[in-house]
Amino acid sequence: MTQGKPALGVAMVGYAFMGAAHSQAWRTVGRVYDLPVAAEMRVVCGRDEGRAREAADRLGWAEVEIDWRRLLERDDVDVVDVCTPGDSHAEIAIAALEAGKHVLCEKPLANTVEEAEAMTAAAQRAEAAGVFSMVGFNYRRVPAVALARQLVEQGRLGTIRHIRAQYLQDWIVDPEFPLVWRLQKDKAGSGALGDIGAHIVDLAQFVTGDTVAGVSALMETFVKQRPLAEASSGLSAAGSSELGDVTVDDASLFLARTTGGAVATFEATRFAAGRKNGLRLEVEGSKGSIAFEFESMNELLFHDHTEPAATAGFRRISVTEPEHPYMSAWWPAGHIIGYEHTFTHEVRDFLEAVGSSRPPSPSFADGLQVQRVLAAVEQSAAKDSCWTAVES
Repeated sequence: MTQGKPALGVAMVGYAFMGAAHSQAWRTVGRVYDLPVAAEMRVVCGRDEGRAREAADRLGWAEVEIDWRRLLERDDVDVVDVCTPGDSHAEIAIAALEAGKHVLCEKPLANTVEEAEAMTAAAQRAEAAGVFSMVGFNYRRVPAVALARQLVEQGRLGTIRHIRAQYLQDWIVDPEFPLVWRLQKDKAGSGALGDIGAHIVDLAQFVTGDTVAGVSALMETFVKQRPLAEASSGLSAAGSSELGDVTVDDASLFLARTTGGAVATFEATRFAAGRKNGLRLEVEGSKGSIAFEFESMNELLFHDHTEPAATAGFRRISVTEPEHPYMSAWWPAGHIIGYEHTFTHEVRDFLEAVGSSRPPSPSFADGLQVQRVLAAVEQSAAKDSCWTAVES
């Protein structure tokens, strides 16, 4: 599908959990979707040359750099994909945009509102010169979630009244699990709030088309100290006998109102024993409801409240038809897809937009808006759950 098309050279910074997921997407996207441009996996960047070379061989990258600044000097690099911890997002993304490189940046956009504002300003300047950017909220690209958005846009739910969003994991329930970077505020920005709470904030806003206006929140850190990490890979790690302080939240919960008048509840925790990736979204309106669970990601529950009571109820939609969002490129109807496909869809949307010289979505401005919600949650929790408006 790429023969004779202009090619964009891609460089990826970081090669761990998200780097592997993004690499799968870059390898796959041109083989399943007919895109206006091709993507060439030119170079992966990491601080440890040996580990970066191993990652390049394993993940499909042609070359290795150990200083991300070198990427900005290369004429064969058109796109910089930022898959590093949040403390480096702003520096890398802003420099790449100023160097004329398109940027795909993992979520949350940054560790602070101030960093996200600087990134958004840089993105807006770059866009005027035809250089584009996108923040990677991959769960938007689940076909069932995209279908839910379509149902809301079509008015099938009527006036939105209730939103319930949860993201439940259990990978740090063990108090002996090491102090990896995701548990350190200077690297991660926040804990469950930014890591997984950002996803459900974005999903709720994406599906309903509305934004969070204010929150009342509480946050908790259940395990205050953990063994220092000696080695880590993805969500696994080995620890030492020395302890260090956990400086982020283990769980964050908040009530919210949206600018459209709906009420909402959000819960993000990495202490839900038995829940591995329990993302759930419910939206209820005056004419109907939808319910989605990522652990059944190929299904959407939809209730049409305008139907006669004798036959009304939730129907299970198997979101595998060619007519469903993203699905026409994959398998025959009824054949399901998985987690990795969300990143392929993300890269597809990014390349379609960039190749057509239009801004991708979600933009850095969208990422900034989510960052402002996260900041309001932290501010509210620090003030005994005081109602806190989200900065606009």
